[in-house]
Amino acid sequence: MAKGSFGFPVARDRPLALGEVHARPNPLIKSPGVIVQLAFMTDGGASVDNAVLAELSRARGVAAPQGDARHYVLSWGTGSLRWERHTEFSTYSYDGPAPEQYGGDITDHPFGDGFSPPGSLISGVRLEVRKWTELAERAVETFDAASLCFSELDNGAAAAITDFSQDKDGLTRILLLEKGLTPARVGAFAQRLIEIETYRTLAMLALPLANSLSPQMRRIEDGLTVITQRMRQEAKSESDQMLGEITALAAELEAGAAASLYRFGASRAYDGIVQERIASLHEKAASGYGTWGAFLQRRLAPAMRTCRSIEERQANLSRKLVRATALLRSWADLELQRQNSELLASMDRRARLQLRLQQTVEGLSVAAVSYYLVGLFGYIAKAAKDAGLPVNPSLATGLSVPVFVFIIWQVVRRIRKHHSDTEKV
Repeated sequence: MAKGSFGFPVARDRPLALGEVHARPNPLIKSPGVIVQLAFMTDGGASVDNAVLAELSRARGVAAPQGDARHYVLSWGTGSLRWERHTEFSTYSYDGPAPEQYGGDITDHPFGDGFSPPGSLISGVRLEVRKWTELAERAVETFDAASLCFSELDNGAAAAITDFSQDKDGLTRILLLEKGLTPARVGAFAQRLIEIETYRTLAMLALPLANSLSPQMRRIEDGLTVITQRMRQEAKSESDQMLGEITALAAELEAGAAASLYRFGASRAYDGIVQERIASLHEKAASGYGTWGAFLQRRLAPAMRTCRSIEERQANLSRKLVRATALLRSWADLELQRQNSELLASMDRRARLQLRLQQTVEGLSVAAVSYYLVGLFGYIAKAAKDAGLPVNPSLATGLSVPVFVFIIWQVVRRIRKHHSDTEKV
């Protein structure tokens, strides 16, 4: 709070958190009135919406909204244009006076030739509000009886009528009849009804994706079955080949799961919103007609179950692939351990052979060096005799043999011990 008795520092996002509950107030709709809402997928990002709003604002001579705005209201003729940005789509809603006749042309809406859509159209709704009179109730005859939904709201103070079919402009028609409701109450009902149509369309976007993934899932399941049957035959010699095949299946599965992760999650969220909006209507079936909730339960619920089924199949298949991969890797690990054991045994045999060879070489080295030293000592003994010393060269040479052999053996033994101590360090 910047001023007042409690002048404490304010968290950075507190204004956004407090303002969000007032960001999208229900429109005040007077009877008779009409609302046309178009929902566009905003694949191009917020910049596309900003360009569209800037163009509309210039046409009306008013300032465009800021780039980070998520909602905006613009006066348009006898009505107003409301814009809202959502996660993956944006809505443009025009509300104004209704034409004299139900279903008549709306002359001053902003969606004419000069309107540049920010993306592809995903949902379009035309909702008309009329006083609940016998003349207005005759408009029910213009709807398709096969899918007609007629629900009483607010203890009979209002009624919501639709067949979920599109008119010549591609808009889903909704008729809201009311008996003396306030503009705020009418606006609340109108917004809920429009949101039901918008979000149920968005929820159904996951169904084509689920149908396209089903053959892929079946192919991966069949491939995994073939591999596991081969594994039952203990074809360990083919473990490397099977591991490559199962890795390819896992990669294909993960690619499909990653591509569908967002769409399936969004579909669940949209379906939840639809169910919440239907529950908030507290609808009651009019005599001889079905309700909105019952109709959507029959049509929307199977599609959502199909999407959930594909998600569950992806998760179960992923776990099965992991288990099969682990089994194949265990075979590979056992084979690797066997090869390592054979290698260690071979190294041990080579080490023993090398030790024997080293001992042989050491024995020969002792003999050779001793023989060389004894020969040198023999020359010395002969030289001493020639010098007149009382020395028997043959006897002295013979007696020196064990002495030199012992000395050389001790030297070699110390050298080997030194090398052994060095290797241990």
